[in-house]
Amino acid sequence: MRCMAQARPTARPAPRRAMAALLGLFTAAAWAQPSGVLVETAPVTEDEVGETLQVYGVLEPDPDQVLSLSLPHAGLVNRIWVSLGERVSAGDRLIELVTAPDAHMQFLQAQSAVDFAGREVARQRRLLAEHLATKAQVDAAQKALRDAEATLEALRARGMDVASETLRTPIDGVITRLDVAQGQRVQADSTAMLIAAEKRLVARLGLEPEDLGRLHPGLPATVSPVFVPGVRVETRLREIHGMINPSTHLVDVLAPIPEAQTGGLVLGSRVSARIRLPAHQALVVARSAVLRDGKQAFLFVVTKGTAHRVDVDTGVGQGTEIEVRGALAAGDSVVVLGNYELRDGESVRERAP
Repeated sequence: MRCMAQARPTARPAPRRAMAALLGLFTAAAWAQPSGVLVETAPVTEDEVGETLQVYGVLEPDPDQVLSLSLPHAGLVNRIWVSLGERVSAGDRLIELVTAPDAHMQFLQAQSAVDFAGREVARQRRLLAEHLATKAQVDAAQKALRDAEATLEALRARGMDVASETLRTPIDGVITRLDVAQGQRVQADSTAMLIAAEKRLVARLGLEPEDLGRLHPGLPATVSPVFVPGVRVETRLREIHGMINPSTHLVDVLAPIPEAQTGGLVLGSRVSARIRLPAHQALVVARSAVLRDGKQAFLFVVTKGTAHRVDVDTGVGQGTEIEVRGALAAGDSVVVLGNYELRDGESVRERAP
């Protein structure tokens, strides 16, 4: 029994030596492993950036290419061959207008005045030949004849010499407004309809008032029908109005649609447009480099293995990059991956490319 008690202590040193050896290996590995947070960096670059405004509007006929068809004289609208929104071609019938009796009577009276003035000129000439009239009286009679003839021609040009006439469209277009109805009695010079040139369209876009100062005529824009997203029309702004449209509460901006690109576009369609503002030189970084702490945007610049926080203001974003303004220079190395774990002044090691 005594011999067995003396043999036990000799078996303990082996586990202790193994533990010591294992601890040494861990310590060596810890010393061999590099320190610092593993991050990925990218350089700050200088590039040309430009903001894009997204606006919406509607396709309308070009105001400069809308024909107002007025009725030449008073009468009765006997027949209408077109309807609102209908396409018409040059020479198509529009309206049959029956001349009002009093209007036709004016023409007949003017015709009688011409006949009377002609006979008066002949009479004054005979009297002058007999020395019973003066040259001044002959001249006055001739003037009265010319005035009567001019009045007659004006009435004839207005269609008062016929019982009825058919008005035809002088251009190809679309009926955008119809102000008369069949059987309606109308006065002279009443507007019957508006005809818009079908191939001359403009996009009337609505702009927020605070953006008005950033636009000017000539800026490029891409117009697309809202419900036909595959169509893209490249154009430029033509007009920027200076007041708020009471219907939309926005400022109207007109962008003409090139005639060659009007195929497939329909008047009244809702459109969206991307207006490209003038570009400028700026410092840009990857979007992932910029962090926010609720109050301020910032990023980390790596200098000699140390990450330093730099507060920045952000600007125009385009694709995966964004404009930044702050204590930066082109070529600075900023953290784009692993920055969520960083603290100002912390050591970092960059991931190999």
